[in-house]
Amino acid sequence: MIRFFDIIFSVIGLVLGFPLLLSIYTLGLFDTGAPLFRQVRVGRYRQPFTLVKFRTMKVDTASVASHLASTNSITRLGRFLRRTKLDELPQLWNVLKGEMSLVGPRPNLFNQEELMAERELRGVYHARPGITGLAQVNDIDMSTPRLLAETDARMLREMNVRLYFKLLIQTVLGRGQGDRVVR
Repeated sequence: MIRFFDIIFSVIGLVLGFPLLLSIYTLGLFDTGAPLFRQVRVGRYRQPFTLVKFRTMKVDTASVASHLASTNSITRLGRFLRRTKLDELPQLWNVLKGEMSLVGPRPNLFNQEELMAERELRGVYHARPGITGLAQVNDIDMSTPRLLAETDARMLREMNVRLYFKLLIQTVLGRGQGDRVVR
């Protein structure tokens, strides 16, 4: 049932959001010259997939988890996109392809070994990663691997259609601050 909602909402989001996606893409061309950011992440069953987002950091920024990056690397447009969560919109394509869900554990990088071990221990990789989840709406990010893995596992145990919609609505209404970035 949740996969059905993922498909419906990602199609609607991509179709109705196309003018917004195109506008952000165009602004991104002026901001960094490379508006889309692609990065290999850990997916369901620990399989790699390429996550697509709008770029929020300078092109030459090291490929590390957000909490390890410096705020100096975030562009002005990027700051706005992160605050409004619009940088996540291209991930609707990942959802439509079945690599992600709208709601699930945020996909991590392969070099985040502590987080991978904690998630593996709790069976988190049996689910599709998501654009948002329980951890995100409660300001828990990848800088606290054990707490994040515990929160992800709890969300997956309790997941049902009601929780799915609750987390989506909380995200749309602006709950959660996104990943921390070093000041």
